[in-house]
Amino acid sequence: MAAEVFMVSSVHLGLPTLHWSLHATPVYFKNKLKLALIGQSLFGQEVYNHLCKEGHRVVGVFTVPDKDGKADPLALAAEKDGTPVFKFPRWRVKGKTIKEVAEAYRSVGAELNVLPFCTQFIPMDVIDSPKHGSIIYHPSILPRHRGASAINWTLIMGDKKAGFSVFWADDGLDTGPILLQRSCDIKPNDTVDALYNRFLFPEGIKAMVEAVQLIADGKAPRIPQPEEGATYEAIQRKENAEISWDQSAEVLHNWIRGHDKVPGAWTEINGQIVTFYGSSLLNSSVPPGEPLEIKGAKKPGLVTKNGLVLFGNDGKALMVRNLQFEDGKMIPASQYFSAGETSAVELTAEEVKVAETIKVIWAGILSNVPVIEDSTDFFKSGASSMDVVRLVEEIRQKCGGLQLQNEDVYMATKFEDFIQKVVRKLRGEDQEAELEVDYVSKEVNEMTVKMPYQCFINGQFTDADDGKTYDTINPTDGSTICKVSYASLVDVDKAVAAAKDAFENGEWGRMNARERGRLMYKYVFFFKRKSANFDID
Repeated sequence: MAAEVFMVSSVHLGLPTLHWSLHATPVYFKNKLKLALIGQSLFGQEVYNHLCKEGHRVVGVFTVPDKDGKADPLALAAEKDGTPVFKFPRWRVKGKTIKEVAEAYRSVGAELNVLPFCTQFIPMDVIDSPKHGSIIYHPSILPRHRGASAINWTLIMGDKKAGFSVFWADDGLDTGPILLQRSCDIKPNDTVDALYNRFLFPEGIKAMVEAVQLIADGKAPRIPQPEEGATYEAIQRKENAEISWDQSAEVLHNWIRGHDKVPGAWTEINGQIVTFYGSSLLNSSVPPGEPLEIKGAKKPGLVTKNGLVLFGNDGKALMVRNLQFEDGKMIPASQYFSAGETSAVELTAEEVKVAETIKVIWAGILSNVPVIEDSTDFFKSGASSMDVVRLVEEIRQKCGGLQLQNEDVYMATKFEDFIQKVVRKLRGEDQEAELEVDYVSKEVNEMTVKMPYQCFINGQFTDADDGKTYDTINPTDGSTICKVSYASLVDVDKAVAAAKDAFENGEWGRMNARERGRLMYKYVFFFKRKSANFDID
């Protein structure tokens, strides 16, 4: 039965169309469906919330059992609304549907199954049961890269386009007809996380809601998938993610970023398995560093101040920012030779208060852990990537605006180590060394003016690559103030590459929009006060 939605048209007022709930004017009708949601995760939760907002009735949510005492986000949202929730560990045994599970499913009377993110095998008698069948979200522009690791293979194979499909489920799981697809360009240093955060997650939610409405309105297409161009790569597992070194830098880069963060591309260094994260192609000259022998690599890596530089068989290079060891500890690659040298710091009374606040935050997230101890591991206690986002945000809110990055959590997973990292950040000990500047001094109007004369590239003042300089002239008397470094094309290339790397991989790129806005406002306020000759704290 179609549900009526009343809407006011304000075109006659010269304004955009506004939506009102209780005022009579033009009416249009949108069909609504009774839905069963089968799946899990934050993605499933968001699809559920948006479908409810659109007026569809979710008659049942079928998700996974609680893990470590924590319910899945989809289950939490549905339970909060009073929507019936079913948590089945499996739907079938030895190829046959479990009778009790099938009966529970059929009891809700769904007209369409929506599978936004589902890791369980759903029997075909359940898939075909509703009036409109079932639709599934898949992170690939089908038929390209069928399978559970589709988005990983999109990066591994060096595709220039990524995207997702919403398709009609069939017994091939990902071979059914296409309902709709969306695509996006892949940036040179995109990872799976980057693609999900920028496109697959937000646009995927919109697409699932759009697909349901197309079905409700009887306008949903069924476009058969061609066999031509279809791939069938296997699920990527840790044992299959070892790096094969006799390849170009771009292929190595694609392999590493295609496995970031799961399952992680790895190699052997000094007899230990080391996993690489945060790969980027190195388009500038190779910085100086300390050689690091890597098993199977024809040329040693270089541990530099910015990360670990690796070399392909084409002579080109890439850089890895983070390393993870077999015990789970993650460090910046630049600290490979100094890892473990930092001793624990004693906390001041104020820092103890911060630690206590953070312990309360951990306890709220790890609700299944009776007591948060120094040895409590964030991830081994059941936390997921969405809990990392929550932890960083709550610390910012409750600890005086302290800004952490997601990778800070990955690099210090035990509570004791995490507090040490927080304290060092509070003390500024994790900041880069003070900038070294060589000045030319000049006495002007009874003031000593200091002016740098070198090129400023990648956060450092340095001479031009070829050593050339030119005279800068004082226009008042024609005298030479000093000799200034004359940037060459090589210097320009270095500066552009450094700026590109800072934009794509630096603090600003990893910062959320709220923090960017806060800093911009702070800068504007600073300069306004400066121009008004106020004292600056």
